[in-house]
Amino acid sequence: MEKSIKTVIIGADHRGFKLKDELKRSLSEWGYLIDDVGAPTYNPDDDHPDYAKALGRRLVTSPGMMGVLICGSGVGIAVAANKIPGIRAGMCVTPDQARSARQDSNTNVLVLASDYLTAQQARRITKTWLETEFVPKEKYVRRLRKIEQLEKMVNRR
Repeated sequence: MEKSIKTVIIGADHRGFKLKDELKRSLSEWGYLIDDVGAPTYNPDDDHPDYAKALGRRLVTSPGMMGVLICGSGVGIAVAANKIPGIRAGMCVTPDQARSARQDSNTNVLVLASDYLTAQQARRITKTWLETEFVPKEKYVRRLRKIEQLEKMVNRR
């Protein structure tokens, strides 16, 4: 089956840096192009919002791409990414959760917690997430419209 997603944008702070490099190898083996928005080198003083911002900007201007963000807990980078209109970032810790995140919520950013996942677990979660399509059931579409309305409401402030 032909993949509809060809390029994966990936970013991580210092705590996710090692996992990001390991995941990039897998993505390449699976046939994806990789757009790495950083960190370009290990920097123990970097901040995860910078990478969420870089990935979010690139993703909202590049239809058809998907994003993967990694930090230690997964929480901080997910919070930062979800502040960007058009980003639907979900932190997933199992392949089943990744499948649900795509099918039900049409997430366009997968968030991984490097402190709590092995590289093997992260690969399985990522592969599942990338290979799962959104299922446009009426209730899921309705919920996504409500999320878009929330984004518009917040941006009017």
